[in-house]
Amino acid sequence: MDEFSFILKLQRAIKQNLASLSLNVTSGGVDSHEKYKYITGQISALESVLQEISNLLNKKEQEVHEGKVVRIDKDPKPTKG
Repeated sequence: MDEFSFILKLQRAIKQNLASLSLNVTSGGVDSHEKYKYITGQISALESVLQEISNLLNKKEQEVHEGKVVRIDKDPKPTKG
């Protein structure tokens, strides 16, 4: 498994966990204030992780594109006449 597919699987798992936690809060599955605060803290942390992954992927993408220079001429060294 390459690193990109690993990151995509990790993002998918985090998003599923976020959806589950959000559903738990919105459907009335929280029976105490402490549990509510704990779950909202988890949601906040997971959203921060997703944002950091996204930022790192965008940074990596920019680094890859910055190094790509295509030479158009066939002979890179000028000829002396």
